[in-house]
Amino acid sequence: METHENKHHVRIHIDQRPYESPNPTTGESLYKLAHVQVGFELFREVKGDEEDPAVPDGAETFHLREDEHFHSGPPKTYTIYVNGEQKEVTTKAVSFAEIVALAYPTPPKGNNILYTVSYEDGPRANPQGSLKDGETVKVKNGMIFNVTATDKS
Repeated sequence: METHENKHHVRIHIDQRPYESPNPTTGESLYKLAHVQVGFELFREVKGDEEDPAVPDGAETFHLREDEHFHSGPPKTYTIYVNGEQKEVTTKAVSFAEIVALAYPTPPKGNNILYTVSYEDGPRANPQGSLKDGETVKVKNGMIFNVTATDKS
């Protein structure tokens, strides 16, 4: 048996166009409602100097406010430095595995290769530290990652 949340409709604005949306809703529904261009993201506008967060195009449920504004556009890119080389990432957080792959597109040969990852100049939430396999860290423009490969033989 299905249960239905008690939903009401609210007026929202996406790319300066008004829409009526059920509330609560999903990111997937908003992308469809506004016909967001393939490859673009939807961003929820916030006040002040904070970055507009991306709305995930998925089934996660979230609540809307009357007359809330959204805008679509290409994914935000962040410039980071991995072992001194400039790299671009399009996610606000990166994993240990992603940083290692950026540092070593062709991994060193050997069965006992271990990687250490340290970072600095990160956002307030994590200004510096180290990453372990399976962990992620928030990024900001100009963040520096140092990755070392060692053979534990």
